[in-house]
Amino acid sequence: MNASLKVLPRQLYGAHQDRIELQTRECLQFIDLTEPVDSIVRASGIRHGLVNIQSLHTTTGVVVNEHEPLLLHDLQRALERAAPRHRKYKHDDFAIRTVNMTDDERPNGHAHCKALFVPTSVALNVASGRMQLGRWQRIFLLELDRARRRTVSVLVFGL
Repeated sequence: MNASLKVLPRQLYGAHQDRIELQTRECLQFIDLTEPVDSIVRASGIRHGLVNIQSLHTTTGVVVNEHEPLLLHDLQRALERAAPRHRKYKHDDFAIRTVNMTDDERPNGHAHCKALFVPTSVALNVASGRMQLGRWQRIFLLELDRARRRTVSVLVFGL
């Protein structure tokens, strides 16, 4: 065993979990979560570790990118080209679909297909109690479906 390797006592590690609840307005909306996530990181007391930001929905994503309106428009157009809303999706054919149905089910195959291209979570480094983001980087929840109540889980863990 390497003599310089120290194993820290387990009680020095910590974790803090919180949730962000929000209402989206429309399909392909980018919601900037940077400030609420930063508040959670600061409140956690974790000085060095990771923060994981995870959507709890199959038709939203979490991404890190630049908050520049023309870029966000370009990203929306790219996702719409990848899975257009006006196309037919088997997921939306309620005459043949038999699983994962709700009483208020609405066609959203396009949103699930868009989700294929967007991660459901991102992990960021935390150093000296602060998220490590680059100059233009922001954390976004991306709504891929329609206006809905959404929940994002935030887990901060480390020392």
